[in-house]
Amino acid sequence: MAISASMVKELREKTGAGMMDCKTALAEANGDMEAAVDWLRAKGIAKADKKSGRTAAEGLVGVAADGASAVVVEVNSETDFVARNEAFQSLVKTVAEVALTTDGTVEAVSAAAYPGAGKPVGDAVKDAVATIGENIQLRRTAKLSVGEGVVATYIHNQVVDGLGKLGVLVAIESAGDKDKIAAFGRQVAMHVAATNPVALSPDQVPAETVERERAIFSEQARASGKPENIIDKMVEGRLRKFYEEVALLKQAFVINPDLTVEKALEEAAKDFGAPAKIVSFVRFALGEGIEREASDFAAEVAQAAGR
Repeated sequence: MAISASMVKELREKTGAGMMDCKTALAEANGDMEAAVDWLRAKGIAKADKKSGRTAAEGLVGVAADGASAVVVEVNSETDFVARNEAFQSLVKTVAEVALTTDGTVEAVSAAAYPGAGKPVGDAVKDAVATIGENIQLRRTAKLSVGEGVVATYIHNQVVDGLGKLGVLVAIESAGDKDKIAAFGRQVAMHVAATNPVALSPDQVPAETVERERAIFSEQARASGKPENIIDKMVEGRLRKFYEEVALLKQAFVINPDLTVEKALEEAAKDFGAPAKIVSFVRFALGEGIEREASDFAAEVAQAAGR
């Protein structure tokens, strides 16, 4: 298929590779963007798949917690200007508080009663479209709970209390001191915000992700010309390193890089007064996974001029 300039540009933004390398990769992959990323990585030209790219959606991420449970919600608007609007901020904060009373699904939150409005949250969000003047959507929600312990929260780039551009929940089960667990949990939540782990532990990393990495590592190892039995060892070694990078418990703790998150928890539990276990986490970055339509300003001006 024909490789367009916009495709080359997109691949460059994803990988940081050079223009000609990106063009070659796309040609080799017959225009498949993900396959082209893998081709570049296998050749050692791109070190990572920067899937997040630029995010298009504006709005706010909100959190609410009551100790053993916490929620995170994302409500999108069209512009950041609206995200700074007090009415919009109040809407997101209220949606988060309502979400805490539900099972945390978007459907349940949308159907729940919006305080003082005599209508469900979904209708209140629709009403906000008319009053605020922009398209507003409750995009996603998540709730974590523990039987005994704490669900810690963290908001990065906080605009007002509980609202910002990135929200994290970390659930820790323990019978220990709740205040100390909450303090440590907040540190782990900050770590999650910074490192964006793929999964809690190596066994929870999606199989397709592992196989994709294995294939790339295998091709890289074979390029070295080493015997097959050595290649297998090289691949397994690189996979172990991969797990250390993407599995939360195996990552070097940003607060103390000499310890993994798992080891840091073991040390902290001594101060809690009881064993502790991180059972889950959630990380919402505003607009992740939503692509903004690229616009060619020069072409728009030319079109407006009737060329």
